[in-house]
Amino acid sequence: MTNNGKPLPIKSNPLATKEDMQDALRQLCEPLVPYYSDGKAHLKLGETGSGCTSETAEMEGFSRVLWGLAPLAAGGGDSALWDIYREGIRNGTNPEHEEYWGVVNDYDQKLVEMASFGLAMALAPEQVFHPLCDVEKGRFFDWFNQINERPVYDCNWLFFLVMVNLGFKKLGLPYDREQMNANLDRIDEFYLSDGWYSDGIGGHCDYYGPFAIHYYGLIYAEWMGEEDPKRAALYKERASLFAKDFIYWFAGDGSALPYGRSLTYRFSQAAFWSALAYAGVEVVPYGVMKGIVLRHLRWWFAQPIFESDGRLSIGYAYPNLVMAENYNAPGSPYWAFKTFLPLALPEQHPFWQAEELPLPELDERFLQPSPHLIIQRQEASNHIVAFNAGHPSTNEHTHTAAKYEKFAYSNRFGFSVPRAEWGLAQGAYDSMLALSEGDRIYRVKRKAERSTIEDGVIHTVWKPWLDVEVQTWLIVGAPWHVRIHRIASSRYLDAADGGFALGVEDRQGKRTLQQGKEQGGALAVSALGASGIRLLFGSGQAELVHPNANTNVLYARTVIPTVTASLQPGVHWVATGVYGNPGSELGDCAEQWEIGPRVVCENDSFNVYIGGESIYKLTNVGIERIEA
Repeated sequence: MTNNGKPLPIKSNPLATKEDMQDALRQLCEPLVPYYSDGKAHLKLGETGSGCTSETAEMEGFSRVLWGLAPLAAGGGDSALWDIYREGIRNGTNPEHEEYWGVVNDYDQKLVEMASFGLAMALAPEQVFHPLCDVEKGRFFDWFNQINERPVYDCNWLFFLVMVNLGFKKLGLPYDREQMNANLDRIDEFYLSDGWYSDGIGGHCDYYGPFAIHYYGLIYAEWMGEEDPKRAALYKERASLFAKDFIYWFAGDGSALPYGRSLTYRFSQAAFWSALAYAGVEVVPYGVMKGIVLRHLRWWFAQPIFESDGRLSIGYAYPNLVMAENYNAPGSPYWAFKTFLPLALPEQHPFWQAEELPLPELDERFLQPSPHLIIQRQEASNHIVAFNAGHPSTNEHTHTAAKYEKFAYSNRFGFSVPRAEWGLAQGAYDSMLALSEGDRIYRVKRKAERSTIEDGVIHTVWKPWLDVEVQTWLIVGAPWHVRIHRIASSRYLDAADGGFALGVEDRQGKRTLQQGKEQGGALAVSALGASGIRLLFGSGQAELVHPNANTNVLYARTVIPTVTASLQPGVHWVATGVYGNPGSELGDCAEQWEIGPRVVCENDSFNVYIGGESIYKLTNVGIERIEA
């Protein structure tokens, strides 16, 4: 993106030093200046709506910038925005002013945004509180103290009250220690194992663990180590355990795994590592943490995520409202500023003094039981694939099935969400088995009735209708993996098993797609890699589906190799081999394509051959691995 025909300054920022990171924050903030309201208490960055009121959305935009400004001030950096923020705070907390932020309601989005002020009270009191007169300080306290009188959702929201009260404590103001303890005790009930939290009882394990629950917990541990040493030590211990798993979500080029909701928060994916450094938890060397954070920011700033004047857009790797949440307002993406927390550290801190280091050597395959994932890595191509068993519950968030229930998630292919409800092109069913009753309205896995992960094989049972049961076995691997579906149905069904979605153009917009079909298989190759699928067992045919634009989180236009079949009522077995290799040219992947997996039916059982190295024997009661 350009600003009046000139490249945005952040595009040339080397992001190697603390000063570079300070400059990056200022470069991100500078385009915001014209969008503050006359009274400075609101930040209106666009016209798109969200589930909250426009007034609240503008208060959200104002607040989220503080996730970066407060650490900047704490670490000795300055910003031209502080005059704006002091005026905005005075007016936003003044009931007599036309830009007053208003009375806070139960479960109000404003409760979310108060958390950034909790951080600012502690890290930048000279900017947000001490300059206020006594009357203004009283209004400030009264407005933020509303969080102690309102219920919040039973998830990561519980930490917002903790952050505000920690801010009060740092300022020497009254704070509700009893309610803080109650909220922290409840959050402890979300803990699973190995450092993982679910986002509420029965909730998903996603980025809300690292960039919310762990993030706030590490801040708590740093600020409350003397007063609450037991809980502080616990939070650091759990974060250390989590880091050993979470590092597998990051590739050597700085990209991270797109998975779950709230992906428009973008580089907040690395905020956990920033909080780990801030709290002094050196579970990996500081140089590794520094490398993860800085490479991550470099990767993001190379993507077309900016509006023409430098504002962050809603979307993931490009502006995209199709994949956005109902709660994503124009200012929502600035939650990403959480990753700037290391700016609060002095120049002499080991994080800044350390040499930037690459990722340590990681296992090619790594089981993560709590989020129900097997992570498969292809280090040479910076490729991460998370194979997913599914979850026993669901929710009403936007595109929940696409964001949590696909068979595989990739940092190089991304994933797709439906554009509309009719047909394969509108549904964009990559890495999913989609089923229709012949009316081209498709259903996919939205939750798992039950699932197991054992010896590189994921088994999931799911029901798109009450009288249709699908058992899916995923045999994990890269560049090939195998899916075997047992579909028991009393209905006539059309089935479509989609492979990885492949971008058809390079970042300059040049179309580079080569595609072809052979008996039982379909392959697509572009400058971004190769994606293919082959029917290994059962009836059907392979085709290339060109989904609607803007359905994929990484690329605006994609192609999805897909096996389709028409199934009469009864029990059917369908096996597919799915190929995904980023960065491969047609010639490079030809050999891999030719020696793909095979399925052979012998004596009422299926023998699955992968690369000639292993055999999986599958019957109607299960699957077992037999070394070749």
